[in-house]
Amino acid sequence: MDEYYYEILRKISLSMFRERFLGIFHGSISVKIKENQFLINKKDAIFDSLGKDDFITLFSKKDYRWQDASIDSDIHVNIYKNIKEAKFVTYAMPPHLIAYTLEHDFILPRDYFGATKFKRVEIYDPKNYDDWHERAPYEICNYMMNENSDVMVIRGYGVFAYARSAQQLAKKISILENSSKLLLLSKN
Repeated sequence: MDEYYYEILRKISLSMFRERFLGIFHGSISVKIKENQFLINKKDAIFDSLGKDDFITLFSKKDYRWQDASIDSDIHVNIYKNIKEAKFVTYAMPPHLIAYTLEHDFILPRDYFGATKFKRVEIYDPKNYDDWHERAPYEICNYMMNENSDVMVIRGYGVFAYARSAQQLAKKISILENSSKLLLLSKN
């Protein structure tokens, strides 16, 4: 079973890396294996060439393995614990999306694919980056539940998303990035 999920994450993370949604040592991707267990990249993963050693299986209850896992593991586990339809979770940093968040409060896609998938996407302002990493596991999950949203775009930081499949996950990020890129280009 882990082999199957490992291969899915490896393939989708390579595609996302090639599109610059995941960076070198930046970003995270995971899959829920069982009710209290998920597979996530390690903290030193380079997303264009992930091997089996670049992933770690974690349980909801923290143990020594959490030390090697992505720094986003707390966020992923909170989403899995609280949002039952979440099967795959990612934190991505698409460059056009992040650039767009710096000057806007929401994304209102005007392209066909963006407008049909996302009507309006609010941009969350974390306000203080100094303590964002401590607040993020709770604020991200709470936002997704309260807004009934499978994506959270964060000003100057990136996007967290969840989906039922890895392909749906990558598609959401791709559509948001493309819509942001088109909005930025149309402004010039």
